[in-house]
Amino acid sequence: MAKIDFMDQFLDLRSKANDFLSQYEPLALVLAPLFALFCARLVHSVSSLIHEKGVKNSIIEFGMASVKLVPGVRSYIENEKKKVVDQMLSGSSKREGWRAELPDLGLNEGVLRELEDAKAKDVTWQGKCSGTVYIAGNEYEGHFDLINKAYSMFSHTNPLHQDVFKSVAKFEAEVVAMTAALLGSKEKASGGQVCGNMTSGGTESILLAVKSSRDYMRAKKGITKPEMIIAESAHSAYDKAAQYFNIKVRRVPVNKDFLADVKGIKRCINRNTIMIIGSAPGFPHGLVDPIEELGQLADSYGICLHVDLCLGGFVLPFARKLGYPITPFDFSVKGVTSISTDVYKYGLGPKGTSVVLYRNHEIRKHQFVAVTEWSGGLYISPTIAGSRAGGLIAGAWAAMMALGLNGYMENTRQIMEVSKKIQKGIEEISELFVIGKPDAMVIAFGSDSLDIFEVNDLMASKGWHLNALQRPNSLHICVTLQHVNAYKNFLDDLRESVNTVKKNPGPISGGLAPIYGAAGKMPDRGMVRDLLVEFMDSSC
Repeated sequence: MAKIDFMDQFLDLRSKANDFLSQYEPLALVLAPLFALFCARLVHSVSSLIHEKGVKNSIIEFGMASVKLVPGVRSYIENEKKKVVDQMLSGSSKREGWRAELPDLGLNEGVLRELEDAKAKDVTWQGKCSGTVYIAGNEYEGHFDLINKAYSMFSHTNPLHQDVFKSVAKFEAEVVAMTAALLGSKEKASGGQVCGNMTSGGTESILLAVKSSRDYMRAKKGITKPEMIIAESAHSAYDKAAQYFNIKVRRVPVNKDFLADVKGIKRCINRNTIMIIGSAPGFPHGLVDPIEELGQLADSYGICLHVDLCLGGFVLPFARKLGYPITPFDFSVKGVTSISTDVYKYGLGPKGTSVVLYRNHEIRKHQFVAVTEWSGGLYISPTIAGSRAGGLIAGAWAAMMALGLNGYMENTRQIMEVSKKIQKGIEEISELFVIGKPDAMVIAFGSDSLDIFEVNDLMASKGWHLNALQRPNSLHICVTLQHVNAYKNFLDDLRESVNTVKKNPGPISGGLAPIYGAAGKMPDRGMVRDLLVEFMDSSC
């Protein structure tokens, strides 16, 4: 009886629906749901854009896209972009005379003369660069010569073939173990399972840590739309990882002390969050983020925490031993799941050597790529590169063994002392201010009364190569052993440059201050991104 009543109700409802719809054209009935679907997709796209970029940036992006539809506007913008790119390239290498084909006759050992001639045209870098070269002296003596010899001895090796080059496999394992020991693997709180691999540099170490965290959290929590939360000060390698591995980035402004804002990061955590990031120290300002607080946050939400120690991994452990007030930053902190640190920087290894570490093997297994269905056989690779340069691994091992604890302690003592002297010297220049309270070897500084980028242009004219920063507009110097005997010259040139800009403000001929200044103020960040892409496409 109940079934008959239900059928009667259904037939009655269908009859009423047909009567109602009969007043409309059949075509309208077909188009209406399609139009509704289109509107729903449009609303979803707009809401997703606003959610990702914010209301302000979304409006700017839409406005710029609309303006470009006006006849002549797009071509005008493209011409102006070309002018800016040409100015950015004015100090770069010109391609005239560059080879595009093999020589008809091989040069044999004569090629060495060509290498020497080309090298002689490089700018003077000794003691003049922020970061860049971390070993003291020149490339023909001392520690430089040692790692060059080590590389040469193993330049033919490839750790992909462990059965052939067992020595290199041993070197890599020992570099990883020695690095891990510096970063808390011997502490009880680490869990005693810290493991890792060598990579080609900090970016690859970060990429692997992000990829491993993504896959680990997918296996652990079933997260298929991964998001990671980073401070504005976090290295751009995280944006690269996000693009490579299809991860959404939530960027949180730093706090008033220019450190990662733990409360702001907490507000962004949701069911899709796979990881958060801490830097020790951060590249822009040389400040160590509150790793303990971030660790507590990560642990309480069951997500990953990666600590970027690419700069600090071979400084902070020794600075702490020397008595500097360094807050905890390594695997002794509960919640830290991975760490990246560069051997080629303050580890004084050859360029292209870094280490990525994980708290345990369960996480690291998600770093590997295993292929079972290839006709070439079973294949597995631990890092992004398949074949790797065994010479670099041997050079890193040689650097660490040659220096030992005492060598790193002495290097750190010198670097920290010079860093504090540079910081004090900058603070004594009334027109400048130091950003935050630098913990280690990076000192960032800006000005409320001068165009800091004009100061940078004048410093560049004196041979200095500093890093230009934004938010706020500023510069930094990353102190290395190259600066131990050059820091007085740096401060003298900085004072002179500041005084010159103070007396005669305005851009110098060929300087990049106008471009840096305009880029920082340009509301359309897509335009800035396009300029960077055009510059890179024209310069490489």
